[in-house]
Amino acid sequence: MTSMLEAADTTPHISRRTAAPTWLVVALACAGQFLVVLDVSVVNVALPSMRTGLGLTPSGLQWVVNAYAIAFAGFMLLGGRAGDLYGRKRMFLVGLGLFTLASLGGGLAQEGWQLLLARAVQGLGAAVLAPSTLTLLTSAVPEGAARARAIATWTAVGAGGGAAGGLVGGVLVDVLDWRWVLLINVPVGALVLAGSVVWLSESRAGDGRRLDLPGALLVTAGLATLAYGISQTEAAGWTAPATLLPLLAGLLLIGLFLLVEARTAAPLMPLGLLRLRSVASANAAMFLSGSAMFCMWYFMTLYAQNVLGYSPLEAGLALVPSSLSVVVGSKAAPHLMRTAGARTVAALGTLVAAAGFGWQSTMSAHEAYLTAIMIPGMLMMLGAGLAATPLAALATSGAAPGEAGVVSGLVNTSRTMGGSLGLAVMSTVAAAGTGSGHGPEALTDGYALAFRASTAVLLGGAVVMLLWLPRQKAATATAAARAAGRDSATSRG
Repeated sequence: MTSMLEAADTTPHISRRTAAPTWLVVALACAGQFLVVLDVSVVNVALPSMRTGLGLTPSGLQWVVNAYAIAFAGFMLLGGRAGDLYGRKRMFLVGLGLFTLASLGGGLAQEGWQLLLARAVQGLGAAVLAPSTLTLLTSAVPEGAARARAIATWTAVGAGGGAAGGLVGGVLVDVLDWRWVLLINVPVGALVLAGSVVWLSESRAGDGRRLDLPGALLVTAGLATLAYGISQTEAAGWTAPATLLPLLAGLLLIGLFLLVEARTAAPLMPLGLLRLRSVASANAAMFLSGSAMFCMWYFMTLYAQNVLGYSPLEAGLALVPSSLSVVVGSKAAPHLMRTAGARTVAALGTLVAAAGFGWQSTMSAHEAYLTAIMIPGMLMMLGAGLAATPLAALATSGAAPGEAGVVSGLVNTSRTMGGSLGLAVMSTVAAAGTGSGHGPEALTDGYALAFRASTAVLLGGAVVMLLWLPRQKAATATAAARAAGRDSATSRG
């Protein structure tokens, strides 16, 4: 989510009905961001308990994660655009309201399908809410050192939400019940909603363009259908009609999405941007990285509880070092980029992550925490943190200033979409590795095979980065040339 920094509109039209203290606006925006990021990871340690409580199948279990991620990724760009047109405060309230109501529905679910539906609506709410958190903040804080501090706070809160998810989820499941990983959002969301109604001021861009709702629906439906088709391979195989039909339908929907984007006046994803080498290569690299790295939390949580016998709280605590390693990698990346360059740091981070995934693929059913989870997990997430920042920087450096927000949204969407499809693929791989067994050794074999497959994807991603990503200076020069061309065309007009 940190690549949304460039997506902020720094010159909005603002309506200040209520003069709120700046620190309060920052706190409300950060609270919304914390909830969005927290819910990506907080359910992981509750997955075994959810499966037992609602009788979910292994393939159904992955949809507890994927229903949220696919809706979040598919509607994120639309949510940002809606905030520009209809008002950031309004969309913040709508998104947070949807998110809070869906959390209540998920926490009270009595059937598996009810939980999955609630998670999808949560993802939709998060997609509307998340883009507004940063734009509200930048509208309230004057440009300069104060805004830099506010954005740094927003970034740290986002990273903290991801890092705290496993621990918060573990405490809630152990002390209360799995339902509370969702129900906890209700009082927090209601409190933030009440404060936001009173204290937040409205702002919008108001350039008159329409929302590309068909594009958002097509890309979300296409991704969900593809992920469903992939999940069907676990039981039916790749050549069965139950697999082929949703795969073909998903590809058709993605094709229709691209056709709509090529023809609409205000596309959700301007295809012309993909002609830029930096944008196309960075998004491809982010998609590959996301497809491998996103499943790490899913399988590590299942391994800790189903094989090593950890409680939900112990599993959450076990993954805290890994979560903190993401923050360390993200903080170290800008310093390394100044000396080694963005392309090199992105490839280096991917190789570090690949080393962690490779180490994890040697797991056994009886192993000490240090070598079973802690060290390989820290390597995986340190690499993820190192790679994400330079990829986002390269993508936005290749676009003209007016296109930076769209490109930032594309990077976030590519990573989340890659993660959703990657989880579906890796879950199928793990099921194939497990075979017909159900004991700790069989489960470990399946998880290990998924980590080996992820290692191969990451190694391929590192090769793509080294061969395709431009040097940062070249990308900056391209952006300057595009901006100069636009200025020249404007002056001639």
